[in-house]
Amino acid sequence: MRNSAEIPSEQKSLHHPPIDPSHFHNMDADSSSSTPQITPEVASVVPATPLFTSQTLTVASLSLAVVCLAILVFFTRRKSRSNGNLLLLVGPPDAGKTAILSTLVYDQTLPTHTSLQTNASIVPLPEVKKTLTVVDIPGHPRIRDQVSEYIGDSKAIAFVVDASTVSRNGPAVAEHLHIILNALTSLPPSQALPSLVILAHKSDLLKSGTAASATSESLAINRVKTILERELEKRRVSQSGGVGVEGLGEEGERTEMGGLECSGEKGVFRFDAWEGGEVLFLGTSVKVTKGAAVDEKAGTDGLSSLRQWMEDNA
Repeated sequence: MRNSAEIPSEQKSLHHPPIDPSHFHNMDADSSSSTPQITPEVASVVPATPLFTSQTLTVASLSLAVVCLAILVFFTRRKSRSNGNLLLLVGPPDAGKTAILSTLVYDQTLPTHTSLQTNASIVPLPEVKKTLTVVDIPGHPRIRDQVSEYIGDSKAIAFVVDASTVSRNGPAVAEHLHIILNALTSLPPSQALPSLVILAHKSDLLKSGTAASATSESLAINRVKTILERELEKRRVSQSGGVGVEGLGEEGERTEMGGLECSGEKGVFRFDAWEGGEVLFLGTSVKVTKGAAVDEKAGTDGLSSLRQWMEDNA
């Protein structure tokens, strides 16, 4: 009887030999050679141009800085004082500029005549322990333009008007003042404007009239200010209407100039509204000393207000 636990001989022959690993490598190589390789397409990426390059940002920053600086300088120059050390005496001929200069320098007023050359002297300011160079520029039409040579180094400008004759020669005085106003407003924005004072000179020649309480200085100031505002307004209206203003250049030449711009309704010219800055009015006078005698009452020569203004602006 056959033992059932005995394994048939044919089943014993089913034992498999060891598997060679290289066989699988060969199979992979064969399969890869028969399978087509798919290469993925890679889209070419063009780098996007940035909206703001470093160069653009630099230019924009510089432009903004320039604009801010210009605005700052524009407002600063209206409030700051010029660093110059000159006081310019300007105005029409025979207004009394040279007499004022000699009084400031020598404490006495010497006889003078119409000058055709620029004079300069150093005036001491004892209260502030400083000095100020005063330049007397002739008012002759062919010489008065020399003011442009000094205005850049000036600390202040004193425009001298003969208050006793301004009623007759108001247009000529306004013409000269217009040149000064235009020169001031034409200065570079980076430069501080010199202070401007208008001297209603020879105030001692005015009579108080019915206004018993009014001083001769206040009468002179009111007269000069009223007449100059009226004449300068005429010039402004003529220019705004496209009509050139006579007397600003060579004979027969009609020229347009700025310097009369004012804030307020319709831009009517008023010294209080002048866009060039503050304009101060002072009443002054001097008394001519005969010979070489020195006035023992120095400082009471009618220039006390001017002297004080010079001390305050030194």
